[in-house]
Amino acid sequence: MDAPEEPQPPVVYTMENKPIVTCAGDQNLFTSIYPTLSQQLPREPMEWRRSYGRAPKMIHLESNFVQFKEELLPKEGNKALLTFPFLHIYWTECCDTEVYKATVKDDLTKWQNVLKAHSSVDWLIVVVENDAKKKNKTNILPRTSIVDKIRNDFCNKQSDRCVVLSDPLKDSSRTQESWNAFLTKLRTLLLMSFTKNLGKFEDDMRTLREKRTEPGWSFCEYFMVQEELAFVFEMLQQFEDALVQYDELDALFSQYVVNFGAGDGANWLTFFCQPVKSWNGLLLRKPIDMEKRELIQKQEATLLDLRSYLFSRQCTLLLFLQRPWEVAQRALELLHSCVQELKLLEVSVPPGALDCWVFLSCLEVLQRIEGCCDRAQIDSNIAHMVGLWSYAMEKLKSLGYLCGLVSEKGPNSEDLNRTVDLLAGLGAERPETANTAQSPYKKLQEALSSVEAFEKHYLDLSHATIEMYTSIGRVRSAKLVGKDLAEFYMTSCLLASDHRLTEAERTHFCQEILSFASQQEDNPGHKVVLPMHSFARLKDLHFDPPNAVVHAGGILTVEITVCSQMPVPVHVDQIAVNVHFSIEKNNYRKTAEWLTKHKTANGIITFPAEASLFPASQNSLPALELSEMLERSPSDNSLNTTGIICRNVHMLLRRQESGSSLEPPSGLALEDGAHMLRCNSVTLQPGANKIAFKTQLAKEPGTYTLRQLRASVGPVWFVLAHIHPIVQYDVYSQEPQLHVEPLAASDSLLAGIPQKVKFTVTTGHYTVKNGDSLQLSNVEAMLILCQAENRAVVYSNSREECSTALLRIQSSDKVTSIGLPTAPAYHVIEFELEVLSLPSAPAAGGDTSVPGTPELHRKQKDTQRAGHCMITTDHKVSIDCPWSIYSTVIALTFSVPFRTEHALLSAGTRAQWCLWALCYTSTAAPGAPGVLMSPGSSRVTQLITPALEDLLGSAKRKYVQVCVQNLSELDFELSDSNLEDKGHATNLRLAPLNTQSQQLIHSKQSTLYNVRAEILPASGAEYCKTGSLCSLEVSITRLADLLDVDKDEALVESEDYFSTKLMYEVVDNSSNWAVCGKSCGVISMPLAAQATHRVHMEVMPLFAGYLPLPDVRLFKYLPHHSAHASQLDADSWIENDSLSVDKHLDDQLDCSSLRSRGSTHSTSSGEHKGLPMPRLQALPAGQVFNSSTGMQILVIPSQDDHVLEVSVT
Repeated sequence: MDAPEEPQPPVVYTMENKPIVTCAGDQNLFTSIYPTLSQQLPREPMEWRRSYGRAPKMIHLESNFVQFKEELLPKEGNKALLTFPFLHIYWTECCDTEVYKATVKDDLTKWQNVLKAHSSVDWLIVVVENDAKKKNKTNILPRTSIVDKIRNDFCNKQSDRCVVLSDPLKDSSRTQESWNAFLTKLRTLLLMSFTKNLGKFEDDMRTLREKRTEPGWSFCEYFMVQEELAFVFEMLQQFEDALVQYDELDALFSQYVVNFGAGDGANWLTFFCQPVKSWNGLLLRKPIDMEKRELIQKQEATLLDLRSYLFSRQCTLLLFLQRPWEVAQRALELLHSCVQELKLLEVSVPPGALDCWVFLSCLEVLQRIEGCCDRAQIDSNIAHMVGLWSYAMEKLKSLGYLCGLVSEKGPNSEDLNRTVDLLAGLGAERPETANTAQSPYKKLQEALSSVEAFEKHYLDLSHATIEMYTSIGRVRSAKLVGKDLAEFYMTSCLLASDHRLTEAERTHFCQEILSFASQQEDNPGHKVVLPMHSFARLKDLHFDPPNAVVHAGGILTVEITVCSQMPVPVHVDQIAVNVHFSIEKNNYRKTAEWLTKHKTANGIITFPAEASLFPASQNSLPALELSEMLERSPSDNSLNTTGIICRNVHMLLRRQESGSSLEPPSGLALEDGAHMLRCNSVTLQPGANKIAFKTQLAKEPGTYTLRQLRASVGPVWFVLAHIHPIVQYDVYSQEPQLHVEPLAASDSLLAGIPQKVKFTVTTGHYTVKNGDSLQLSNVEAMLILCQAENRAVVYSNSREECSTALLRIQSSDKVTSIGLPTAPAYHVIEFELEVLSLPSAPAAGGDTSVPGTPELHRKQKDTQRAGHCMITTDHKVSIDCPWSIYSTVIALTFSVPFRTEHALLSAGTRAQWCLWALCYTSTAAPGAPGVLMSPGSSRVTQLITPALEDLLGSAKRKYVQVCVQNLSELDFELSDSNLEDKGHATNLRLAPLNTQSQQLIHSKQSTLYNVRAEILPASGAEYCKTGSLCSLEVSITRLADLLDVDKDEALVESEDYFSTKLMYEVVDNSSNWAVCGKSCGVISMPLAAQATHRVHMEVMPLFAGYLPLPDVRLFKYLPHHSAHASQLDADSWIENDSLSVDKHLDDQLDCSSLRSRGSTHSTSSGEHKGLPMPRLQALPAGQVFNSSTGMQILVIPSQDDHVLEVSVT
């Protein structure tokens, strides 16, 4: 029976672990060679080619040479690669055949039998040749004989497993060659063995990992296997590959925890769900924490133990890779993830235990990094470390609240017991840090020992964190830390403002704040921000000017009333208001008038009183919301159950991390901005204090909002984060403007009467200097009347009169210069001038848009009758202003107050004349009544005498109509007083009521021609039929002999009589008739009474019914101005040439009428080359009487028409 095996000593894992190589044979020989061998082996790198397509690497092989023992050979199931011998070497320097046969051969046989028994095939026999021994013995065989025997006896087909090392202790070339060959063989065999065994190990590990879904699979067992692989990579100094193994373990465990939280839990996770009993933090000062490794191996480790050990190994490898900043980054992620994993696994953690573990771990990581880096590296990589400082500060603050170290009264007995329990969970300090004065263990123990010590450590951490955040530009994070620090001092400030305390108590707490402020003056960059309501209250605010509207560069006064809550006067270094500037869309163009209309007038804003907000405790919970619950039976409505329901249970049962919240309460932040209102060195007395900010505003127009009020007492800032209700003031910028309008804006200017015009100059941002003037271009039809004294008034922006001055007006032929009084920016200059619009007739043509030219037009109103519109005259004046290089063109519109219209109606030789006198304005004007008198000097009959006062009675238009009949032999003129007889003249002349204008309107009233048309049916027919030709006969009769009106270019003088050329045209605008043949022609008409000319043509009715006769028009046929000597036939002119119609005499002439059916001439403007072009002149109204107007003729339909069309007119 075999003796029981002795327990093997535990393997000590250190960073000096190397692949094991056993040495058998002559130990004295190996001892003499070992120093040289251990130095020469790792010098040359070897290329390591790995499986699965992984990239080859160059490695330096080192070995741990130990004496051969059978106990070192691996047994079945052993997965420890570090204790695995990768190569076995037999050393001998035998050179005697007898010695070889007697001892060496038997020893070699035993050695190989042991290796074969353990299936070890990685071995090597080294024969050392020594020249000294060969000289002492003469009967020895040659060296090759011993080597050959060994190869024949033991190597068989592996002759390369026996090598010769010649004189290894000599310094010769032969020795060096022998060493090189031996080392190459040794490295090759060692690397081959290592690769083979490592590959088999990886396959076994992969197989084990694939069984993770099977029952009984243990993560701890797999952890030890994969860590063994990491140790091997670390042994080969392949730290990156070793780190990958730990990262894979980390990811695998994290995934299992996440799945557990989702309800898919593994059985082995229950080992890590045991309550936390120790929270001594991370240990990073040893390469391998064997204590925690043994706990993992025995499946007794907690979650914190596993995470601590795993991170310590990752940290060690990262430091070997010279990546200390990644250690800080990973540490912060680890600490946060551990907090969440404890929640997911529902691990029981005593209150404050996790805070202690996080605090110790943060400081351990920071000290470990500081220990392997110099100061310059640390300063340049603060961004990677500041997160750990901030997290440590947060956890220390949580411990302070938990242990009663923040309270003014200090910790009570319950707090002290909790502190003792937390310190007990830390255990004894580790030997690695026992001699360190500032170890994390000592810092935490000291911070929890007293209120003063806690305050010291908390302030040190807070200030260091703020400085780090500030140095890397993370200002917002620094402010958040400052907010947490401010909450630490919040209690004293609130107690000082509490009126329920005695005066002495309030004064004591106030002095504490002032003492703290004076102590922190040595650190000017540090700020402690506290809420304003704990120090003072903003009562009201007053603007001056009250409307809070100021032009750019103006002065604005803001006065605030602040009620101090402190019991004693407090000297404040600075009170400031942060102002936010914004430019809204189109807001920068708002004028002072617009802004004034939309602003409150009093300028006083009152702020509501704010409730004093005490800081909520870290463990504070909302109040219970309970309600009664009754459940009744649906059958008989009897009460089955009763109970109480909590309606806000979701807020009460939320898990808290060791009694503290990860989310800090919303705090205060100092807003930075370019716009600030400041008042320095102010002493606030208890009660109300008035503080005035008087400042010259910026030149940027826009809206300025008062956002934040702050008061600084040393480094302590009391801040009102948001001023509510919203307080704003507006700054506007305005361009200089010139307005010219009637003195009374509701009145219009009247022509012919002196009128006052108001000039308003808004200076805007322009300052009117001495010598500045307005240059007005003179208008011929409008005069500027200069009075003896014309004064200008200068008003301020608020319409307060500032000064008056005489206007300096100088006029020349083309320009009138008006000197302006001096005025500052954003003022108003007003003055008046008298202008007179001279009446003028409208021009026949030309451009009226040129300044200085009056433009006549009519204002059509819906209430007026068509044809009776008010006549106005626009005078465009160009004004050159001193603030602009461009001229300003203004238009002054003058209304003509009176207007007369007349019309002449004729029937044969009888005529009727109608006159309308109209008034459009209610402004009284001097004048005499209009009188109409009958002809003759002996007898005067007043037909109508309308008074001007009747016409001017109201603003509505009035008119008076006067009709006079039988005017064929009379001549009248309407003047400003009466209608006079002009003897034997034939013109009726109408003069306007304005006596300054002598323009007369002439109306020629004599009837000269009578035109008659008649349509006869076809021969033998009684009526005209549609589609049948009918005869049209037109007769033109002269009614008077030669008159003055006939003396024109068309007059032809012959021996017996005078004649004139007329053109007739038959037009049917209603399309009832079709004219067959010529529709127009030129005739020579004798100028003798009753002279008649008849024209015959054929027409065809197109519709049945009573059809009106076609129209017959007469025109004077005027020759061309440059008439040829040879006269052409009139008809040829009509057929071949274009005619020009004089449109100035009759605007109602329809040119398209010349294009009637059958007409062959045109009125186009084109010329016929080589021939003069005649002109047509329409006869005035009253000279031609058409006696056939209104006549109709009956047309019957044809008998064969299937469709009957009837025209009804």
